[in-house]
Amino acid sequence: MTATLTTDRLVLRGWCADDRGPFAAMNADPEVMEHFPDVLAPDRSDALADWFQAQLEERGWGAWAAERRDTGEFIGFIGLNPVRFEADFTPAVEVGWRLARTQWGHGFATEGGRAALDFGLGTLGLDRVVSFTSLPNVRSQAVMRRIGMRLTGEFTHRGVPDGHPLRRHVLYESGPGDSPSP
Repeated sequence: MTATLTTDRLVLRGWCADDRGPFAAMNADPEVMEHFPDVLAPDRSDALADWFQAQLEERGWGAWAAERRDTGEFIGFIGLNPVRFEADFTPAVEVGWRLARTQWGHGFATEGGRAALDFGLGTLGLDRVVSFTSLPNVRSQAVMRRIGMRLTGEFTHRGVPDGHPLRRHVLYESGPGDSPSP
């Protein structure tokens, strides 16, 4: 059974067909995808949504579709996923998010990220959860700090091509007992 998380302003839920259009638009937005090697074509965006939903059905948790409670609007994704590459810090579960540009600056990533992190450390009983992003992505790093994660190092992301300016990443971690920044 797929878990649904609810916060004051968000519902983190399974994916539906109506999410595909806004998700594809978000993934094609160069500003949203600024800290990724490239934007996603609609077929790749649909495949990612399908994969997220399959993971939710298989495990009961994962990268949930994020919906505003006040409007019912799909705004992106927030959730947990096992890290799918090898690194010094793997195996690990990552908390992550991607929101439509119109939803930035409202605290949704922090609110949903905290709920997902609490679910991982509490309900799932994980010993630690990681989060990572490219060095220039200071907005996501600020969210990581606000949800109680601490900077533990840097690494070279093998999934980003050699020589790409986003190849170097920061690594944040959180474990039971860590608390959000004031």
